[in-house]
Amino acid sequence: MADRTTSSITISADRAAVMAVIADLPAYPEWAGAVKSAEVRTTGADGRPADVRFVLDAGVISDSYTLGYTWDDDTGVSWRVVEQGKMISELSGSYQLAETGSGTEVTYELAVDLKVPMIGMIKRKAEKVIVDTALKGLKKRVEG
Repeated sequence: MADRTTSSITISADRAAVMAVIADLPAYPEWAGAVKSAEVRTTGADGRPADVRFVLDAGVISDSYTLGYTWDDDTGVSWRVVEQGKMISELSGSYQLAETGSGTEVTYELAVDLKVPMIGMIKRKAEKVIVDTALKGLKKRVEG
């Protein structure tokens, strides 16, 4: 997984409020456009999701798979595939949260590898759509 797509947005809320929305994975279909369902399979000692089964429909990337999550209090979360789908062979990413004078800056990083051949430019565009849609949806959800 060489290339990663990264984007940031500032949300008018503190880190804890932003992380509470990020950690509410079953609600993702309500605001994260490409996510059709998110089922928490296991939780960690902190009560946050550890393994989550997703159904994703992001146009050219459509699949179901399970992600494993690692939480860093309210400063970040990262994930990776623990159960591949039919199309996605690898998927890893993270949200990093940093307090700013005007709220919280959220940086989303995502890398996807597919089992099927796809032109890199098309794959990167799909990643960018997923990242940008998620950040805008997160901002609207937290600030709304």
